[in-house]
Amino acid sequence: MAREGKREQSRRRLLEAARGVFFEDGFDRANLDEIARRAGLAKGTIYRYFDSKAELYVAVLAANADVFVERLRSTVDPSLGPEDQIRRTGNFYFRHFCENPEYFRIFWALENRRLIGGVHERVVDAVTEIWKRCLQILADEIERGVREGAFRSCDAWEMANILWIVGNGLIQTDLDPTRRSLRARDPQKVFEDALELLLRGLRA
Repeated sequence: MAREGKREQSRRRLLEAARGVFFEDGFDRANLDEIARRAGLAKGTIYRYFDSKAELYVAVLAANADVFVERLRSTVDPSLGPEDQIRRTGNFYFRHFCENPEYFRIFWALENRRLIGGVHERVVDAVTEIWKRCLQILADEIERGVREGAFRSCDAWEMANILWIVGNGLIQTDLDPTRRSLRARDPQKVFEDALELLLRGLRA
């Protein structure tokens, strides 16, 4: 029991140290020696917990996933109509990742595995499960709108994915200076316009 407790403590120290290094230096420049130094552990200890720098990187960003999913879930207010609920949940998600771009890079990490190196499939599965939980919250609200007659009959999961793709695409353009200059408009306003277009198509 004591050994397991020590292992968990070492893993937490590694994640905390890696979080600081990755967010300061980015993935490419992050140095495992520096991560180990900050954690007060030998570099070889990292490989007892993580197969690669890529796996460590994704683990850092996923560490607070449960907290985020619950915050997203807390945006659900049964007193709101379906349209206002979609606006509230969608805008929370969009603002959160615009204000915390380092956490958004979890998507970049998984979508560009060829660039950052292999990511263990169990890590991919864990992050995919996070995505599913977020999407299910939105899909459930779309389904509620259908049941209440506010939305037309539709595939709620597909509609949730469409909104998800639009939001994530806009966040990505805001992280890249060139793509941001091409858009030349406030991303929040663009997202809200896209959201209204989706809601218009959903209305019964």
